[in-house]
Amino acid sequence: MKQRIITAVIAAAIFIPIVIYGNIPFIILSYLMGTVAIYELLRMRKISIVSFQGIISVLLLWIILIPKQYINVIENLGYSKLEYIFIAILLFLVITVITKNKTTFDDISFLLLTVLYVGMGIYYFIETRETGGLTYILYSLFIIWATDSGAYFIGRSMGKRKLWPEISPNKTIEGAVGGVVCAVIVGILFHFFSNIDVSIGKLLFVSAVLAIFGQIGDLAESAYKRHYGVKDSGKILPGHGGILDRFDSLLFVWPLLHILHIIGN
Repeated sequence: MKQRIITAVIAAAIFIPIVIYGNIPFIILSYLMGTVAIYELLRMRKISIVSFQGIISVLLLWIILIPKQYINVIENLGYSKLEYIFIAILLFLVITVITKNKTTFDDISFLLLTVLYVGMGIYYFIETRETGGLTYILYSLFIIWATDSGAYFIGRSMGKRKLWPEISPNKTIEGAVGGVVCAVIVGILFHFFSNIDVSIGKLLFVSAVLAIFGQIGDLAESAYKRHYGVKDSGKILPGHGGILDRFDSLLFVWPLLHILHIIGN
């Protein structure tokens, strides 16, 4: 527990100021997070990130993460993001031929899903922040932290019924409900103590929805790890595991948060 707290304090001291500052340092941080997350997922599948398919996956992720204000960097070459995804699919299929099916269609499907899973979440993290949504980003962080903490402590003290033991044996229904309640309380506090431009009724509803989807994101990553027989996605955060272990919930939440930001504006 001591190691977890120390890591959390140091990570927050680095992460939050960069998020608040924004601009290029924030985009670089987002790219680093996404690249490490891709590395962690490929490692579960025992695919090297420096293999041809690993390099294509990382390059495709970097293209997907390009913010709107810099999209002309690739559009000047005559291709849209969607067309780059098509090109990547063709290259992946070429790999299956060149390797005589040592790289299988299952591997290719995994690679595409991995890139889209990580890319979708972090792209909307970047877009929301870069379009003036700092308050919304901070809101999402506090909502997920409250959900995780509430689920953990309430689950430990009151949890009796298992939520989904086949995927995550320690999670309980009581803990999941407690996480949603804590998220709603944080939503109330944000309404009164921040400049978030959303009515209290809508904010309470959204807080509950984000808490639920955040827990689904956590379970989705747990399913990944259980399927591939690993305890943690990585070791970059001592006491916490990898980037995915800390941001799995937010990868589900940030696309929904972007919609909220648009509605709020």
